Amino acid sequence: MDITKRFNRVIAIYFQLQAKPIVKAQDLAERFDVSLRTIYRDLKSLELAGIPIVSEPTVGYSLVDGYKIPPTLFSKEEALSFVAAEKLVQKYFDKDLGSYFSSALNKMKSILRSSDKENIMILESEVYMKPTIPVFNQKVPSALAILFESIAAQKVIKITYHSSNSAFAETRIVEPVGVFHESNFWYFMAFCHLRKDYRQFRLDRIENIEKLEDKYSKKHKNLAYYLNRKEKKVTTTIRIKVSKEVARHLVWERNFFGFVSEQESGDDVLMHFESSNIDHDFSRWFLMFADTAEILEPQELKTKVKSMAQAIMNQMDAQPKQESSLST
Repeated sequence: MDITKRFNRVIAIYFQLQAKPIVKAQDLAERFDVSLRTIYRDLKSLELAGIPIVSEPTVGYSLVDGYKIPPTLFSKEEALSFVAAEKLVQKYFDKDLGSYFSSALNKMKSILRSSDKENIMILESEVYMKPTIPVFNQKVPSALAILFESIAAQKVIKITYHSSNSAFAETRIVEPVGVFHESNFWYFMAFCHLRKDYRQFRLDRIENIEKLEDKYSKKHKNLAYYLNRKEKKVTTTIRIKVSKEVARHLVWERNFFGFVSEQESGDDVLMHFESSNIDHDFSRWFLMFADTAEILEPQELKTKVKSMAQAIMNQMDAQPKQESSLST
């Protein structure tokens, strides 16, 4: 038996008990990839070491209520990771949640050694993060924080939401299921009272948000279930040929458009995509490099891109006439 490995696992189980009100043995077994028997033995070791663990049949394990945890000592590397964590939260979370996190982090920093505090102070001014696009509506600084509170308390929220296919914002009453970050934006999945179904909402399109006192009307499955269901939506197979020079510049964006695989072919790269929106998203993206690429399939995409290119040409041809008419 690897004594060091077991010791690290037992300590990790202890931290799990600290962090959660209830911990299930099965969850621990899956997390550490060991048998239930091993987990039971590890929990017994913690009890023998003086840790007051309460076992509730069919529920799980927890620490005795009111058990005081001594201050935790962080390694130098763990302490320095605080800098990155705080910068990420400040830039990629909303203002209120960033403020809460900074307050909590300051409490953690207070127990650091003086040398670690000095290292953090030096590093803080040398780390800068800048999102490529705004991820929140600046007029709604509490959106993410309210969503977290809503999900934790199982409370309904009311939002004023401006969807991409509507000219006006609409008021929705929703029951948030979970929050996720995808393609540079924050989203949340929720049961919409208006649509009587689950819908995905983007946080930067929220113009107002308010947590209500009403409890959820029904029990929802976890976020992963709805995300997996979303990923099973119908897609269209797309194959394009792009010059190698241009292909290397597409590496950072192609995943947003359903990239599956690529294969080199002479001076070109053959790319395979599975896209759920070729009429808008993919076709507009393809136009950015269309002069150095070729659509192999489907014909539907060729027709759409050709139509968009023709519309651009017509618009450009009409511009001189408009300018001359304005000057007369």
